[in-house]
Amino acid sequence: MLGRVANTIYWMNRYLERAENYARFMDVNYNLSLELPPNEKEQWKPLVVITGDWETYESLNDSAEKDKVIYFLAFDGQNPNSILNCITNARENARAVRTEITKEVWEQINALYYLVKDGVENKHHIDKNLRGFFTEIKNGCQLLYGMYDATISRNEGWNFGKLGQVLERADKTSRVLDAKYHFLLGSAKQVGSSLDLIQWAALLKSVSAYDMYRKKHGKLTSSNIAEFLILDTEFPRSILACLIRADQSLVALSGRSVGFSNTAQKQLGVLKSQLEYADINDIISAGMHEYLDDIQRKLNDISSAIYESFFAVDLSH
Repeated sequence: MLGRVANTIYWMNRYLERAENYARFMDVNYNLSLELPPNEKEQWKPLVVITGDWETYESLNDSAEKDKVIYFLAFDGQNPNSILNCITNARENARAVRTEITKEVWEQINALYYLVKDGVENKHHIDKNLRGFFTEIKNGCQLLYGMYDATISRNEGWNFGKLGQVLERADKTSRVLDAKYHFLLGSAKQVGSSLDLIQWAALLKSVSAYDMYRKKHGKLTSSNIAEFLILDTEFPRSILACLIRADQSLVALSGRSVGFSNTAQKQLGVLKSQLEYADINDIISAGMHEYLDDIQRKLNDISSAIYESFFAVDLSH
């Protein structure tokens, strides 16, 4: 497979996963803002900080109000990571590799694109249809993942797509957890309060982990939630589960299951092992923010290594 084709498939899936995660974050935060006590300040700034777009946001806006944040993250053409731009980029990438995907996948990406375009034109960021819009984005992306899994042959292209999807997912899970630890709690006094529990429940819901977490752990505790989202091997959105899935695709692409045959496989293997032998109490005592920050840096390094190992060279030779 040509390196540029593989790169296009990889990024098509990363953009789709990013768009779905943004819709998740905003939907849950919007819902949370309705549940907060009347005098409680709504938390919209952390949402922009999670995504890593705060500098861009500040250059365009003077305050972090709900409508401005939602417009910026969903519809702003000047935000390179807005849902609009992510879906547009995914569609352009899909068009470039049209022969590598199926008719069903292409049509669903198109449907998502027109859904977002309609959202921009009808100013969904300031109307009552906002939650419906987020739900349609999430459902549309989920439908697309199902079509992708059900209709694409398990070849190199499929593995590059899966690699992009799960690395993006691991990054976003780490960011949403980091935001809760780092930004949402105003003071130590709030730990264990009803507001604290509402926020933890919202965090789990933002990554569709609430039901599976309750099934496994029952009571909401910060350490169990952190352990579930970082180290659980069975829940598909946990960071470790994403790395295990990414490793399977890299093994298939590299043709080597013992040791490593390129830098990407080496770096991913090291990070996966780090999490496999981690203890949540050690992570919390050493500093959750620092630990998650380190994971995000390593995920970026892995993404760069994937580019160098596969996309910078022509895979057809």
